[in-house]
Amino acid sequence: MRRRWRKFGVLLFALMTVSASAMAGEALRAIEAHVNRVLEVVDNPALKDKAVKEEKVQSIVDEIFNYAELSKRALAIHWQSFSPEQQKEFTHLFGKLLRQVYMDRILAHTNEKVVFGKETRLSENRIEVESEILMPTKSIPVRYRMILQKGQWKIYDVVVEGVSLVQNYRSQFRGILSKETPEGLLRILRQKVA
Repeated sequence: MRRRWRKFGVLLFALMTVSASAMAGEALRAIEAHVNRVLEVVDNPALKDKAVKEEKVQSIVDEIFNYAELSKRALAIHWQSFSPEQQKEFTHLFGKLLRQVYMDRILAHTNEKVVFGKETRLSENRIEVESEILMPTKSIPVRYRMILQKGQWKIYDVVVEGVSLVQNYRSQFRGILSKETPEGLLRILRQKVA
């Protein structure tokens, strides 16, 4: 009887490993497909209206980013001091702020090439995908940290030239929350996105 359970345990472990490996390739494919869709919109000469481009790009970006996970990680230990309603509002405002801050950078794209590299498993449900933006005079390394939730790989952090988006904002929010309440931080975010 014990031998059967041991065999079952080994088989289950093997299936989990194969399943995790199969899912890993999906992270790279997911981010590559989304980045290519964004580049198609940005490089499309028929789309001259900036507002239309922004709307299309935002829709694609929203599909691949996990704003809730990004928000939790950016607030770190302070996340628990926000009420559920405040957490929801923070996630909404933070997502909106990120879209505003990075939209101009995305739309300023001028035929740079994006090359994807390897995946590195960070944990059972987290992977980092390496990429490089190739420009005529230099290349910029970009790493996408992705989490598997509900069968889909979503971005929860982006590291550009060694600088983590989450850590950068975590430092800023920590500084604000050392002087302000959660409501104070929300008020600041509301003003920024207004």
